[in-house]
Amino acid sequence: MSAFLQQLPALIGVVIGALGSYLAVVRGDRARFRREQAARWDERRLTVYSEYARALKRSVNLTYRVASHLGNDPHPHPMSPAEAEPLLAEATDARDPAGEALIMLGSPAVVERAREWVTTVMEMERFMRSGTVDPDAWQHLLERQRAGREGYYGAVRKDLALPPGHPARWPTRTTTA
Repeated sequence: MSAFLQQLPALIGVVIGALGSYLAVVRGDRARFRREQAARWDERRLTVYSEYARALKRSVNLTYRVASHLGNDPHPHPMSPAEAEPLLAEATDARDPAGEALIMLGSPAVVERAREWVTTVMEMERFMRSGTVDPDAWQHLLERQRAGREGYYGAVRKDLALPPGHPARWPTRTTTA
């Protein structure tokens, strides 16, 4: 029995070492799982955020073209309201599911910035549908839309811990006669 008692501390050390190794591996696996899961959710949110921006931008581009037809915007490819109406309906239909996914997966700050942006875009659509010819009022709406887009992208970058991006405000060339 004395040989067993002499080896008991070594045996206890082996058991403690094995238990410690097991716990370290389990903790490491849990931490890795959480990191991987967070990365997957970040990828999904980025996809949802991008799809929403793309859907909204389609509506914006159509309003630019109709505003150009009405004389409010210098867009080089004007489109009549009649031509644009079915395309605007499609854009709105695409925007709804993208918005629902955004509400489901987006952070509260991103969803709020998206609401501000889409509200301005809807005002642009109403302005365009009314047939208003007022380049100054249109320019004011454009500035609000650009600020809304910039706010949305800023909230997305913050939510996904991305570095600051370009504000996407570049001057357009105007020609004078």
